[in-house]
Amino acid sequence: MLASCTSTTVDEFRQGETGIESDESVVILGRRQASDFETKSDFVECVGDRMSQGENAISIIPEREFIDAMFPWFEPRTAPLRASDLEQLLAEDVVAQKMNEFGIRYMVWVEGFTETTGRTGSISCTVGPGGGGCFGFGTWEDDANFDARVWDVISLRNVGTINTDATGQSYLPALVVPIPLIARVETNACNRLAAQLKDFVNGE
Repeated sequence: MLASCTSTTVDEFRQGETGIESDESVVILGRRQASDFETKSDFVECVGDRMSQGENAISIIPEREFIDAMFPWFEPRTAPLRASDLEQLLAEDVVAQKMNEFGIRYMVWVEGFTETTGRTGSISCTVGPGGGGCFGFGTWEDDANFDARVWDVISLRNVGTINTDATGQSYLPALVVPIPLIARVETNACNRLAAQLKDFVNGE
């Protein structure tokens, strides 16, 4: 019997003290300036959902709501690339007002993607007068690597970086009917990154 297997590692690099009050919020944004990939909105949403649940839950501003309210300052072409760039943005009265309305204390920029490698095996399917079926075996490896950079909106500094790397082996055995055994690397990466970010922002 086969079972998909996933391993996840988390690295944290802290550059400043953190903490958050009950009336303050966090916005999580995906980096999309790269030409070869874009951080998926589904992953960003997943991290935000996990951080807003459970013990020590944090108020999260949805990415799309924030970007729409801040148009055009946080579109991919115009979004700040460094924490120090926030000072120039906050000089705009509209931006400063919206940030205050949202109560944003931290901005978290998430960048990364999932890559599939090592595909091996093959599956063939046939259909005949007596029915049909598939036979064969396939396997592949998924690697989800994501970085989260935490900006303090008050100090205009990058206060830390968290990296999550999840790898997993998936299998697709087929004996008449294919039965996929999928390694949920992105889900694991999301859960671990969200838990670490929650502790980081709370100052733990």
